[in-house]
Amino acid sequence: MVGTRASQIRLLDLRDEPLSVDEVLRAVADPAAGGVASFVGAVRDHDQARGVTRLDYSAHPTAEQVLRRVAEEVCAAHPVLGLAAVHRTGTLAVGDLAVVAAVSCAHRGAAFDACRMLIDDLKASVPIWKHQVFTDGGDEWVGTP
Repeated sequence: MVGTRASQIRLLDLRDEPLSVDEVLRAVADPAAGGVASFVGAVRDHDQARGVTRLDYSAHPTAEQVLRRVAEEVCAAHPVLGLAAVHRTGTLAVGDLAVVAAVSCAHRGAAFDACRMLIDDLKASVPIWKHQVFTDGGDEWVGTP
C-alpha cells in the first residue's frame, strides 16, 4: 500500500557539506520494499574532453520548493514507499558526491522507473547551476537560465 506524499518523501535537502549515501538509503528503508534504486552523481575529472579541476554549485532560493514538487510528481506517478534526494552546493572537488537520490518500492521495476524519473526531473527542473573550472584555466556555467 502506498502512503501519503508526506510519508513517502523522507528526505529532501540542499547542502554545502559532504553527502552520505548511507543516510539516503536509510531514509528510504521500508519493510514493504522489495526494491531500492539509487543514483549517485560524482564530480568527474573531465567534461567534453576538457580536464575539470572543480565544480561550484549554486542554487536559486526556490530550489528546495521545486525539488519538493519534483518529488511529489514522482510519488504521484509511481508506487513509491520512500523517496530521498540530496544535492550539494558550494565548491566540490573531483570525486566529491554532487547528488544522491533513492527510491524504494514494492518491486524493483517500479523502483528503477521512479528513481530515473526523480534524477532526470531533478536535473531538468530544479534551479541548481554548475560552474565548471577546467585545467586549462577556462570555465563555463551549466544549467543557467
